[in-house]
Amino acid sequence: MVIKTYLYPDRTIWEAIQQRPELDVTSLFETTQAILDDVKANGDEAVCRYTGKFDKVYLTDLLVSGNEITEAESAISNELKQAIRTAYQNIYKFHASQQFEGYKVETMTGVTCWQKSVPVEKVGLYIPGGTAPLFSSVLMLAIPATIAGCREIVLCTPPNREGKVHPAILFAAKVSGVS
Repeated sequence: MVIKTYLYPDRTIWEAIQQRPELDVTSLFETTQAILDDVKANGDEAVCRYTGKFDKVYLTDLLVSGNEITEAESAISNELKQAIRTAYQNIYKFHASQQFEGYKVETMTGVTCWQKSVPVEKVGLYIPGGTAPLFSSVLMLAIPATIAGCREIVLCTPPNREGKVHPAILFAAKVSGVS
């Protein structure tokens, strides 16, 4: 990709230089559906195959071990750990303040209406990883799920070129209570 720089372009070329490339998405649905069908039929084996195809990493297991989590914690600086803990506290405080408290209203004699909040039992979190790990996404997604009372939180993220999850993602998951 070549980046062009325009300084004070003439108004007559503004429309032309604002043009963006268009992506042909005509086969996107069929391609995606085929992958989803394969994963549904073949489970982890298919996920490992697609990780090889798209991420160029060949995995035999999709679960992160306790040793990997321990290694990750020692691989990041104390400064980053403290920043993640501070972010956790701030995000937790913000979302905890939004907890829903329903109330009942008798709209007419014998008719009572109310709102009720029920947590989703299982929730899946996708965290960008690989070459662009966004550990802040762990905090922003896991904390509200935890506060809401979700019983099972599953975190998925692409590995790096060595087949490992970025250490900051694993530490943020640990701090957020995602096992």
